[in-house]
Amino acid sequence: MLAIIKTGGKQYIVSPDDEIKIEKIKDKKEGDEVSFEQVLLVQKQKSIEIGTPFVKGVKVTGKILIEGRAKKITTLKYKAKTRSKVKKGSRQPFMKVKILKITE
Repeated sequence: MLAIIKTGGKQYIVSPDDEIKIEKIKDKKEGDEVSFEQVLLVQKQKSIEIGTPFVKGVKVTGKILIEGRAKKITTLKYKAKTRSKVKKGSRQPFMKVKILKITE
């Protein structure tokens, strides 16, 4: 079984026992269960069900394994001839989720 879910403004192809990195979800911690109800596509055996925009009655559940922050990304803004230079850095928070099941 295969599904395409939407979370955090991105789409992910998932199946049971997959581990995915997603954007951080508010009010959730490590060990909590998460349900994704925005399912765009479901493939069962040889039949494919496409939602308009979401498939009704299908839910994907997962468990949060890790809550962390990604590697630091640095940006540099430079303007020539004005002696202007700005260096910034940021770390994006993420959650690693293990997909448990896809239910109808």
